[in-house]
Amino acid sequence: MGIRPVVKYPNPVLREKAREVEGLTPEVECLLKDMLETMEAAKAVGLAANQVGVPLRVFVFDPRVQEGSPLKAPVGIVNPKILEASGAILWEEGCLSFPGIELNIARSERIVLDGLTQDGQPLGGIELDGLLAVCAQHEVDHLDGVLFIDHVSKLKREIALKRYLSPCQKEHDQAKAHF
Repeated sequence: MGIRPVVKYPNPVLREKAREVEGLTPEVECLLKDMLETMEAAKAVGLAANQVGVPLRVFVFDPRVQEGSPLKAPVGIVNPKILEASGAILWEEGCLSFPGIELNIARSERIVLDGLTQDGQPLGGIELDGLLAVCAQHEVDHLDGVLFIDHVSKLKREIALKRYLSPCQKEHDQAKAHF
């Protein structure tokens, strides 16, 4: 299928809790391939399946954005689980489902991520830190129906949503790292 349209807020699929993947069927493999193409075309760091309208527990991300990553190529993660989280980091995040909005979000600085790769291989609990830890947390949140705007105060959320939903909003600055 190729590049898929990215679902924008307030589409209700973004609030759905994604279903576990029962097996790596040809449909799931096609979804992951399309998501990788969509992420790369958008110059994004990550993308969750419900951001392309499919409420399944899969996301893709590009570990090449961080030197020293344990992964060396863009990868799809099936049924991801965060096994451990530690430290604290404040990161300016954007989201393809909220073009033009960036918010400082408090996240864990280091995580241990488990799941399967798009090839069906176990991740075996890889350690991620910095941007990759932030990205994985952002995408797992998507799969749980949690949006990055949920991590800020009510006032900051209202201001961001007012700006986002404004008919006068300017085009999104593609230079930022978005998930």
